[in-house]
Amino acid sequence: MSKIEQLIKQHCPLGVKFEELGTIASVQRGASPRPIQQYITDDENGIPWIKIGDTKTGSKYVIDTAQKITLDGAKKSRILKKGDFIISNSMSYGRPYILGIQGAIHDGWASISNYESYLNSDFLYHYLTSKIVQDYWDSKINSGSVSNLNADIIKSLKIPIPPLAIQKEIATILDKFTALEAELEAELEAELEARSRQYDYYRNQLLSFNEDVVKLKSLDEVCLKTSNIKWKDNIGNEYKYIDLSAVNRENNKIEELQIITSKNAPSRAQQIVKTDDIIFGTTRPTLKRYAVVTDDLDGQICSTGFCVLRPNQELVSPRFLFYILKSISFFNYVENNQEGAGYPSISNSKVKNFKYPIPSLEEQERILKILDQFDALVNDIKIGLPAEIKARRAQYEYYRKKLLTFNRVTV
Repeated sequence: MSKIEQLIKQHCPLGVKFEELGTIASVQRGASPRPIQQYITDDENGIPWIKIGDTKTGSKYVIDTAQKITLDGAKKSRILKKGDFIISNSMSYGRPYILGIQGAIHDGWASISNYESYLNSDFLYHYLTSKIVQDYWDSKINSGSVSNLNADIIKSLKIPIPPLAIQKEIATILDKFTALEAELEAELEAELEARSRQYDYYRNQLLSFNEDVVKLKSLDEVCLKTSNIKWKDNIGNEYKYIDLSAVNRENNKIEELQIITSKNAPSRAQQIVKTDDIIFGTTRPTLKRYAVVTDDLDGQICSTGFCVLRPNQELVSPRFLFYILKSISFFNYVENNQEGAGYPSISNSKVKNFKYPIPSLEEQERILKILDQFDALVNDIKIGLPAEIKARRAQYEYYRKKLLTFNRVTV
């Protein structure tokens, strides 16, 4: 018999009482003094002003803030003490954090305070982050009667109240699970990063040539001319539209396309793409938005935010051209030739002026076979990594659910 089972048998053999959170704790919505800029202060005695940006992915606590507000501003807000909970009530709603500081919260947060007589803070944290609770939030939000996670919904959450000794033991076990999960994810991410660096090294080696042997050519020299659509000649025709957000930077695929016509086409919807074109995002170009146009997108439209490169396949393979855009040489060239500080870009002409050694088609094919093998190895890891993490999270969620599920007191 486990320690928890022994404690349950000793302290609550008939089951555990459930209470609505609002009856055992103070649940309130935050408040914002307006206009907020009038209350922001650099005074060291100011009150920490807690915003979404002050939270860190995977963190349990809020320990510091970027801004402070005056005491007058805090009085018009909601001041919380260290150890209180805050919960985001919109966007990625329902994510709880424990305050490691005193601070004030705006109306994008809800708070849970004065729960300590009934609930261990670590136990409450694990319960609020469980799928049990997230499913409850989702059911309320998706009902259509409300648009965000308001204080009334949070108050209505029924939560088990086992004895504090049991709560502490459960929290200790779940903390260990969480630590192990984080450690495993870090190891897997490190493995992927190491393999990716190794792949990048060999790719750049394979794409390096003796310029005395292999002639440098600009991208313009190895690409064909492209054309723009004449909307007045295509009234009523529908097209798939590739804008900058359509390129997935993780897998270099074109996804989530809009359907446009001459009536609703954005002003930047101008360029006609063909199968095997390479598109490269010239707006904020170091974000590496590039992709190969597939058969199903032949004849469709892309944004002028892309440079469209149409390889002359008598000189360069489309896939070889794609690997050129992934090379460190091209990245460094783009980084040095982009213009504009806040929203940098690079012109199409500068992209096409980039020079690179272009070997024979036979040599390109030999290199591509090797690169494809490396690519497959890295992609296998990229596929396996999320699957392994997902399996571990499912295991963690299974045990968390078991530990947080109790027989209810029937009397």
